Amino acid sequence: MSDLAAALDVVGARWALLIVERLLDGPQRYGDLQRDLGIGTNILAVRLRELEEAGVLRRLPLKHNTRAYALTERGEALRPTIEALGLWGAAEAQIT
Repeated sequence: MSDLAAALDVVGARWALLIVERLLDGPQRYGDLQRDLGIGTNILAVRLRELEEAGVLRRLPLKHNTRAYALTERGEALRPTIEALGLWGAAEAQIT
């Protein structure tokens, strides 16, 4: 398996990088992620579990049985990649 394929195994699923991008701003509650991204709750739950199992994010305990999520060091390491993809996307938008 190539290095790129290994990376995509972790963050290549639909919505995964968008979730990580939101968490780059700091910890987010489950409901806020769902609302801000417009993602279905079932898909969000699956992606959060996958990213947690991969060590990209961690669950934070909150009061009243609510959940919040924050990036781990491994997740924070994705910052330059996500920023570069954002710049690439902005350049593509200007072309079309």
